[in-house]
Formats: sequence, structure tokens, C-alpha cells
Amino acid sequence: MQAQIAIVYHSGYGHTRVLAQAVALGVDRVRGARADLVDVTTMSDADWGTLGKADAHIFGSPTYMGAVSAPFKHFMDLSSATWLARGWSNKLAAGFTVSSSQAGDKFATLSQLSTFAAQHGMLWVSLDQLPGNNSSTGSVDDYNRIGASIGVMAQANNDEGPELAPPPADRETAARLGVRVADLTLQFLRGAQGADLQEAST
Repeated sequence: MQAQIAIVYHSGYGHTRVLAQAVALGVDRVRGARADLVDVTTMSDADWGTLGKADAHIFGSPTYMGAVSAPFKHFMDLSSATWLARGWSNKLAAGFTVSSSQAGDKFATLSQLSTFAAQHGMLWVSLDQLPGNNSSTGSVDDYNRIGASIGVMAQANNDEGPELAPPPADRETAARLGVRVADLTLQFLRGAQGADLQEAST
């Protein structure tokens, strides 16, 4: 059994792409899981097919003006035919975002992504990481240093390129989301397979 995880993202300056790659590395840590990176600015029929076959989607967009970027919103709108056909119903979903500010209204972006997933009938996976950098002994090197729950919130200084930002802690936080989604997807698939076998035997 193999779980296919599609990481669907847009990156304006390279920082979100770095996070997408970190999520993919996390997925690849899990035996039996495979990550497929899908850039929404170069969507092809093959890419739409990848999304249709995937068992889970992890959505990623930078936060621009308190929302997903215009290219990612365009992808969301293009998915309306799939929405009508319920093509992604019951797949798992999760999300990540990055902005140059510590807060940057990133919660609004993740809420938009989770609502998008809900409209498609998908099941949203939370981050499930304790917040870091919230005590006198904490630091910017802590995982989940922004303290998110709904998904990954990363921060990238706007005068640093993707070779430096987001920092390693944010990349590892994203990787751990990839691990979590991959683990849960495999559990979900095994449960569904077991239910099918039980139904077939009755």
C-alpha cells in the first residue's frame, strides 16, 4: 500500500516553494508514502490527474494582504468542476503559509485553505505540534515558533532569499506536518481497506 500526497502550492518569491519542499521531505520520511509537488502556476491535465489520484492534499500559499495569493485563488476557482463532481471528497487535507511578518494575518490564509478543503468534502488535518518560543527559555530555533494549530505558519524576512528564509525551524515544522499527514493517510487507507474486506466477507 502506498499513500500519495499531493503538495499543491504557489510561491511568489521562493519562500513558499522552500516550505513545500520541506513538507515533501517529511512525507518521504514515512515508509509507504510518496509526495508529488504541484505548482499551481503551471497546472496541466497531468497535474489535475495527480490531484485526482492523490489520497491527501497539502495546500500552500504565501499570505498576501491577509489572504491566499491571486494565483492560488485562481487555482481554487478552477477546481469548481471537481467540486461539483465531488472528486476530492473524503481525501485528507492540510495547509501551510508564510509571510514576512511574525503574524501577518496568516490565520486568515489557513482558514481560507481549510474552508476550501471543507467545500470539497475533505477532512482537515491540524498541525498537532506544541507551540514553541513562548517562554524565557524559548528561541526562534524552536519548532512551531509562531504557535500555530490549524497548519504551518512560517516567517521569512523580506530582505532574505529562499536560501536563508524561512529559517530551519520553520522548515522542520513543515516537514513534521508532512510526516503527520502521511501517517494519518496510511492509517485512513488501511482502515478503509479493512472495512472493504469486512464488507466483502459478509
